[in-house]
Amino acid sequence: MDIGARIEEATARLNETIVSRSKTIIVVFLVLTAVFAGGMAAIESEEGEMDAFTEGIPEQDALDAVDEEFEGAFDVGEESTQLVHTGTDVLTREELVRSLVVLERVEQRDDLRMESADGPATVVAQAIDPEAETAAEQRRVLEGATNAEVDRTIRALADDPAFASIVSEDFNPNEASASAAIIVIDHDVPGEFSDDDLTDTQRAVESIADDEPTDLRAFGSGIVDEEFENIIEDSMAIVMPIVVLLLLAFLAVAYRDPIDLVLGLLALVMTVVWTFGFLGYAGIPFGQMMIAVPVLLLAVGVDFGIHIVNRYREETVQGFEPVAAMRTANNQLMIAFVIVTTTTVFGFGANVVSDLAPIRDMGIASSVGIVFTFLIFGLFLPAAKLEVDQLRDHFGVPEFGSTPIASEDSSFGRLLSVPAIASQRAPVFFVVVLLLVGVGAAGYGAGVDTTFDEDDFLPPEEQPGYVDHVPEPFAPGEYTITGTINLLEDRFATNQDESVTIYVEGSLEEDHALEALEAPNDDPPSSLAVGDGGQAEAQSIVTVIHSHAEQDPEFAALVDRNDRSGNGVPDRNLDRVYDELFASPAGTEAERYLTDDRRGAKLEYAVDADAGQSEVAADAGTLAEDFRYGSTATGEIVVFDAVSDIIFASAIQGMMLAVGLTAVFLVIAYAVLEGRPWLGVANVFPIVIAVACLIATMRLLGMPLNALTATILSISIGIGIAYSVHTTARFIDEYNQLAEPVPALTTTLSGTGGALAGSMLTTSIGTGSLAFAITPVLGDFGLLMALSVFYSFVASIVALPPTLILWARFADSTDGLSDLTQRLGIRE
Repeated sequence: MDIGARIEEATARLNETIVSRSKTIIVVFLVLTAVFAGGMAAIESEEGEMDAFTEGIPEQDALDAVDEEFEGAFDVGEESTQLVHTGTDVLTREELVRSLVVLERVEQRDDLRMESADGPATVVAQAIDPEAETAAEQRRVLEGATNAEVDRTIRALADDPAFASIVSEDFNPNEASASAAIIVIDHDVPGEFSDDDLTDTQRAVESIADDEPTDLRAFGSGIVDEEFENIIEDSMAIVMPIVVLLLLAFLAVAYRDPIDLVLGLLALVMTVVWTFGFLGYAGIPFGQMMIAVPVLLLAVGVDFGIHIVNRYREETVQGFEPVAAMRTANNQLMIAFVIVTTTTVFGFGANVVSDLAPIRDMGIASSVGIVFTFLIFGLFLPAAKLEVDQLRDHFGVPEFGSTPIASEDSSFGRLLSVPAIASQRAPVFFVVVLLLVGVGAAGYGAGVDTTFDEDDFLPPEEQPGYVDHVPEPFAPGEYTITGTINLLEDRFATNQDESVTIYVEGSLEEDHALEALEAPNDDPPSSLAVGDGGQAEAQSIVTVIHSHAEQDPEFAALVDRNDRSGNGVPDRNLDRVYDELFASPAGTEAERYLTDDRRGAKLEYAVDADAGQSEVAADAGTLAEDFRYGSTATGEIVVFDAVSDIIFASAIQGMMLAVGLTAVFLVIAYAVLEGRPWLGVANVFPIVIAVACLIATMRLLGMPLNALTATILSISIGIGIAYSVHTTARFIDEYNQLAEPVPALTTTLSGTGGALAGSMLTTSIGTGSLAFAITPVLGDFGLLMALSVFYSFVASIVALPPTLILWARFADSTDGLSDLTQRLGIRE
């Protein structure tokens, strides 16, 4: 007996078990569902979504090292809370006192563990009275001061870089005014202090600030993590009910029977429970990208459910009893389900090759979920359907809709069979035209952009209008982080998106050191040539020296005495220059650009706002190579560009891996099962066309490959190949009986094509519902997933028929692989 026959025999035995021991199967699956439900309680939300993407990337490691080495006045530790103070003028005496009232209340709360606080009010109060150390003492100092005294103190602090860093860029020294300021509260927390404890602390500070008659908004890592977690939960709360409602509507049309509808939904719920339970037991965190996983599983589950019920009905309408009908349906569909499951696992699982942990986790979760989907819809649903129908017969419960979706005699069936009839006269012409369309679409789509931006994961500052109409308990909460981040970027000189950092290492006390730091700035790459005369605009220890020299004549004289070249940059006795600088009021600012051991320096470069991310990152790398010392380019732009490169590589690698594994598997599978390996190639052809059209559509709509949409290419292959496999599986059964391709295709497209149409509608609408998710990245993914499913369906109906006609005409006579498999005994 050959391998194919043994597989068919094993499949027949499995199907016989399903129909003969259906009650046992139902009980086993329900028990397993209860077990997996226990794992759902262990699911943890992904904290620090952006960190998960950048972790382990050399550019991010360099940025972390720089940030740790050079902590400036604006930098905030993990155990700190920022209070962003906004208003018409936050530097008036009244506003400063109000901010100190908030700090005093925080200080009085032992559970908030306030160690210190820095802000305009504390700095001004201590400038007036250096002995005022507590918030209460500082408040009393400002309450006892006059408005004129406060204004004079602020004007005197105007040249202090530390003070300038905590007030907005519109700070006016002459009027002693600013529209925003930052107060940093440091918390003295023990080692066992958890992330949840930090969130509670920062929320308590926020509550105190909200009670005061001033505009103070709290911000910190705990609040950010909590809102990211809430974004996930709220998106799920909005998306999943929409998915369920849409599925109910379309499944009601597809099944046309309430009992079958309930069975289908039960199987879908079990699939989600099993997958979520696996995530909990496996310790895989649930981030924003994971929201797409249950939607994808529902898409495949709907496909399986419609096929099994539709094929079963095709048998029952011919008069077969339920057991015989289910046996026939299962025997025909089980192999197709196995092929679809395997190819879908290849498509989804191809994402595990990504260097980005969230994409890998998504690939693992979706692959395991697809296996669960196969088990539940391939074994449990047929058994449950059989038992329910037998009970209906016993109790005389009527059937409300037991006919298949389409047939050869229906108008819809005849419409679906048109491509087979149209392509029978010139299949070569149709295949060549489709191939040219695919090549053209792929060529156009090759220009699609690749991006990585934290805005993709943040909720919009202003939520879309439909959110206002979402009823409780599904209505999302209020989000503040996006608005706060935008405010910080707009009003403070902290926007890393507009600068790159060069980290220089070496002996920076050598006479030529500062000259070496300045030399590359004269002829920088184009995106960094934003200064006068095409020079680079850099902030470094040299600019701090120049700034302090303008304020301090003695220091200016020191610099001048040690400037042999006369260009304003000292080139000898640098240790003496550094000592004087660090001992001065400018020492705090100097610490931002030069390490204490004088062996590390940071330079921050402004970039051309019109330059692209990749151009800036490349130019930063080029500039770093021009330094005499060992230098590294980093910064948010450089890190995000590195992530973008990884995303693009992941997309291409995942797609190629999915196509390659799928093609090889299908060639082997059809060689083993049918002795016709070229059927595997025929199956892959439509999905390649569909993916090419999808990439072209992304470019046409201006939708880039990002952290989530990059997975769409391999996922499209995983889901889309199901349409080709189901069509081919039915075609082979009909072709073996009719021996003519066109009649076999006509029957296939009018029967299985109807199930595919129902599956396409439910799947595309279901995945498209992700567009209602709060974060933009999920909305884009949902739209592209819906388009992918639609393209896959159209390709299986339009591109597959002429391909199968060509196969039927030429494959059997010219297929050397087929002859080889026969000689090897794979098929007799």
